Amino acid sequence: MSKPKIELLTLVASLCIVGCSATDNGGDVGAGNAGGSVHSSGAPSFAGSGVAGAYSAGAPGVAGAAMGGAQQGGSAGSSGGSIGLGGGGTSGKAGAPSTGGTGASGGTGGKSGGMAGANTGGAAPLGKFVGNITTGNSVDTGGMKFSKYWDQITPENSGKWGSVQSSASGSFNWSALDAVYAYTETNHIIFKQHTFVWGSQQPSGTPTLAQVENWIKSFCARYPNTRLIDVVNEPPPHTTPNYTANLGAGETGTYGWITKAFKLARQHCPNAVLIMNDYNNIEYGDQENHFIDIVKQIKAAGAPIDAVGCQAHALRTMSAANLQKNLDTMASGTGLPIYITEYDIGEANDATQLATYKAQFPIFRNTAAVKGVTIWGWINGRTWVANTGLVNGTTPRSAMTWLMGELGRPVPPN
Repeated sequence: MSKPKIELLTLVASLCIVGCSATDNGGDVGAGNAGGSVHSSGAPSFAGSGVAGAYSAGAPGVAGAAMGGAQQGGSAGSSGGSIGLGGGGTSGKAGAPSTGGTGASGGTGGKSGGMAGANTGGAAPLGKFVGNITTGNSVDTGGMKFSKYWDQITPENSGKWGSVQSSASGSFNWSALDAVYAYTETNHIIFKQHTFVWGSQQPSGTPTLAQVENWIKSFCARYPNTRLIDVVNEPPPHTTPNYTANLGAGETGTYGWITKAFKLARQHCPNAVLIMNDYNNIEYGDQENHFIDIVKQIKAAGAPIDAVGCQAHALRTMSAANLQKNLDTMASGTGLPIYITEYDIGEANDATQLATYKAQFPIFRNTAAVKGVTIWGWINGRTWVANTGLVNGTTPRSAMTWLMGELGRPVPPN
């Protein structure tokens, strides 16, 4: 990605600049720079009791996956079912599928009530979550159990097409992604896919439309409980795949390939929230306006986009007032929910990092359009951008201690 602003130039030495593989430092990279993404509705709260929400008819029961307090899962059907997203505790038992059943609401725990999250894809609504990413290809690390601290996970690298299929005509290697997905199923946390279509870390050659569809179809069949998907990552001018002509064949408009990617994702992953993700789109006004314009164009062309992703890597010096203004502009301009997808604050000084978290997280928490936050790494020294981690070894930094307190979750290494 290309981040021309002066503030980010100081970070370049610590960034993975090109073609990151599935390693600790595998941030989104394209055209030589960095990248990052959020979502919401109702009176926000990141933790606590789950909020019941309607299932689409016949959807499988994922109810009762509570991070805080033991609970019994409700059955799925045309109504009912929920996910409790509170503090650490015993995971709930998933309810069996049914038709028309009313699911039990999520378990209590944590600080305050969970909030409903929009999901136009047909699955159960998501609570407002605070998640994180894999460390390398690992989930639990340093003896610490990921799901005690985070209720959502994004694979940092293993979900990128080039990590699964080195050549679009070659075989799939699902092993790393299988392990992450299996962890979410066992521990009842939200799985978010990153990413289907991107201008970097894609297979070699020039994939055909059939090959793009095969990738998306194969993923969706293998991981049916995927709740959120970055369908297109970092649209132009940041990155552009070399197969846009193939993918966009038959579609209209400048961004027909983006429209087609969303149509394929909806066809094969009908229950997932479909997101277009980008960096700098809540940091700089010109880039925010451009991103909003793309969203408007693809919506007009029939793209079934459910939400927008804002990576949020460049918020280190942004005031709370400007952050709020930019989030409001994104929400009103697109008419869509927002997910903060790759949040990090690169500060070696614990007090400074803590102050930034205290200033910015309440904005995410209290903005109705923001549906969830994914922090881009939590183990210091093993994150994409230097000094963004929240735990040194197994010792929490001040921002981690504060955040876990706000969410009603345990503090590492507990």
